[in-house]
Amino acid sequence: MESSEIFEKLRLELRRGGLPLAVLAQLREEHYGYSLRKQIGDKGLEIDEGTLYPLIRRLEKQGLLESEWRHEDNRKKRFYRISTLGEKVLALLIVEWRDLNASIDCILEEN
Repeated sequence: MESSEIFEKLRLELRRGGLPLAVLAQLREEHYGYSLRKQIGDKGLEIDEGTLYPLIRRLEKQGLLESEWRHEDNRKKRFYRISTLGEKVLALLIVEWRDLNASIDCILEEN
């Protein structure tokens, strides 16, 4: 296996771990799937539909998101927003994320 293949697999693994945090944080404002994907992408984190929609469904099933169907622009769209439980979990995840990043930064600075 080449280093580029190994790098790509590990890069995807790193990104995958941060996606739930990014989605929950972005859904503090209501979005439908495409607008959520675009908003996250505009902030530098590209996410494909095959990753985003299963993640949204999983977060909703866990009670972290709420959704409702509405008509907009003559189309039926499902709008998502973080739930009260999601807000609590997001706050905990943010602390965990920052602690993890600080620890990793410390480790990286040693080498």
